[in-house]
Amino acid sequence: MKLSFHPIALHLKHTFRIAREIRDVQNTVIIQLNDEDGICGYGEAAPTTFFGEDSNSVMETFGRAAGLLENADPFQIEDITARLAYTFPQDTAARAAIDMALHDLVARKLKIPLYKLFGLNQHDTRVTSFTIGIDTIEKMCEKVEEAKDFPVLKIKAGTRNDIEILEELRKITKAVFRVDANTGWTVNEAIEKLHIMEELGVELVEQPFPAGDIESLRKIRGQVKIPVFADEDVKISADIPGLLGVVDGINIKLMKCGGIREAVRMIHTARVHGLKIMIGCNIESSLSVTAAAHIMSLVDYVDLDGHLLITNDPYAGVMVNKGRLLLPEGNGLGVFQKTE
Repeated sequence: MKLSFHPIALHLKHTFRIAREIRDVQNTVIIQLNDEDGICGYGEAAPTTFFGEDSNSVMETFGRAAGLLENADPFQIEDITARLAYTFPQDTAARAAIDMALHDLVARKLKIPLYKLFGLNQHDTRVTSFTIGIDTIEKMCEKVEEAKDFPVLKIKAGTRNDIEILEELRKITKAVFRVDANTGWTVNEAIEKLHIMEELGVELVEQPFPAGDIESLRKIRGQVKIPVFADEDVKISADIPGLLGVVDGINIKLMKCGGIREAVRMIHTARVHGLKIMIGCNIESSLSVTAAAHIMSLVDYVDLDGHLLITNDPYAGVMVNKGRLLLPEGNGLGVFQKTE
């Protein structure tokens, strides 16, 4: 297989602010895997500096990985991804792109959509949440109005006026709220806010404390009713046992875990341990969001809206109808590049 790649800059519709960062652009890298029959598979890396990657490090990894893939059989996905994980253990976004390109390539060679490769039902769909980034209350209300067709909203939190924001948003929408604190709370703050959020229709909360602070998660266990999900605390399946008894669920992202192969492994691991599962994303194009959507029927909650937050999505794939994700009909990922 021949690996080629190029960077793209995804421009956000609104300045994206969470508890720890602000940005207007997400730099991602698109890869293409070509086999000897002229069939192509596509993937996308959407790295975050929080996990130690950026577009430059991703492209460096691709350059090094090209040699490993040159004579590889694309059907040996398990062997290839295991070797990449051993060689590039920290480069999860780069590996995710290669992983999805391999799955795309194999499914295209078999002339089937990716969900069929996993034995899944195209019509077993899920509703995605739509993210409302931190802003002034007025701006956040405007964003909620723009997202009026979405029955579930993910509200970014981690500020002093989290409750005030939610109270104002509740006045203008009946949507289910999910709250993502992005590591921004203390124990006492979490307990106080979550008690109030129970009355405001909050379904669950993600990552209230900094990654690795398992003791704080343990301290709020039993003191709050709203389910707590780990995000930054859980990257791969091996991280799951360490969270047992302190969280109710996990958020899986292809860019965190290294791709579809590990995501499915995480889903099965979480199920064995009785945890609820969400599949999420970074700011990404329709290419990688669609890849994640192909396995959405295996999870309980979906947060695959990264492509909806940008103005220049170069691809078309998964569709959204009143919040519900609809998989494309084509082979592989079913994604195609938009024409100008």
